[in-house]
Amino acid sequence: MQTVRLFAAAVGLLLMPVVPTAQTPNLPRGEVIASVTTATDSTQSYALYLPSNYTPDRAWPILIGFSPGANGRSIVELYRAAAEQYGYIVAASNNSRNGPLAGSGITPMTADLGSRFPIAAGRFYMTGMSGGSRVALQVALVTKKIDGVIAMSAGFPDSQTRSSVPFPIFGTAGTEDFNYVEMKLIGRELKTPHRIVIFEGGHQLPPAPLAMQAIEWLEVQAMAKGTRARDSALIDRLFEKGLAAAEAQPTPASQAAALDALATDFAGVRDVKTLRTRVDALLKDKDIKRALSQERSSDLAEARMMNDLIELHAGLSEDAERAQNLFRIRDVLSRMFKAATSTVESPERQQARRVLRAVTAGSGEQADPEYRKLLEQFRLPGGRGRG
Repeated sequence: MQTVRLFAAAVGLLLMPVVPTAQTPNLPRGEVIASVTTATDSTQSYALYLPSNYTPDRAWPILIGFSPGANGRSIVELYRAAAEQYGYIVAASNNSRNGPLAGSGITPMTADLGSRFPIAAGRFYMTGMSGGSRVALQVALVTKKIDGVIAMSAGFPDSQTRSSVPFPIFGTAGTEDFNYVEMKLIGRELKTPHRIVIFEGGHQLPPAPLAMQAIEWLEVQAMAKGTRARDSALIDRLFEKGLAAAEAQPTPASQAAALDALATDFAGVRDVKTLRTRVDALLKDKDIKRALSQERSSDLAEARMMNDLIELHAGLSEDAERAQNLFRIRDVLSRMFKAATSTVESPERQQARRVLRAVTAGSGEQADPEYRKLLEQFRLPGGRGRG
């Protein structure tokens, strides 16, 4: 609880009106600064980007990021173009790593940012990759002072879905990300503003165009909430951009889903009645309904696969069931490995690869030597990371 109170206090400090210190004018604009040391703790630093037109005379939106490997620059570089275009300060910890929230470096970093820069009310956002995403979401849940989270390749700190949260969420995951189904289920369960976008790839940062989309989505959310001045030209441009992207989706079902999301996203800032009528008609099409139902069933089946393997692992502690559970785990992993290493690309191959990577992530840290050896036998390349 003490750590939680410190986080809340640090976030509160960032949101207070401040007079920037003398250090601020010395920081370059329009380029990524690899390391800014915090004033209160010389062991803590963060990467930083200030828009080229930054001035302390007005308040700015801020995006604070967390990397699972203490690489703040990677987060800042990803959002650099969007920050420049839409006028965001972006900062990301050089100390955050996967692990306990207390080691994320948020308290000194947030306090330091609050002492340097004027932050716009209602425009305080967080992001993170993998375990860093869980940090961002936990801070948002605990403090209730965060205005939006871009969650990359991981969800809530307890890995559980929720039906509502007091902030909008833009989530991303790769098609072979071991947290893919977790992110998909967040998209299915949340009723409050959210958007989950899947890209071709694994457990990795999303491509730069998707980072731009995330910031633009936050801009629309801010206009709908009234924390950003309404800009009709921008709304129309982003709507048309989203419409073109939705219509370029490869299947009728994915087109319908994308158009449905677009109508939901813009309902608070423009008239979407025509689009909603079109979406409702598409969602009644029997082939589209069947395809979307199959996709939902596949996601739920994948979640069950992982839960079943987790339960079998838990059963290894029971001597009477250990041998049987080891045999069952080996059988399941063997079948998955065969599907995952098939030379024919298919949804089943991607699903098997995701589940294998989820189950074998961090296999070298397993205390049970027999189980560790079993996991290593079926580990795919690139499957060591966790988040």
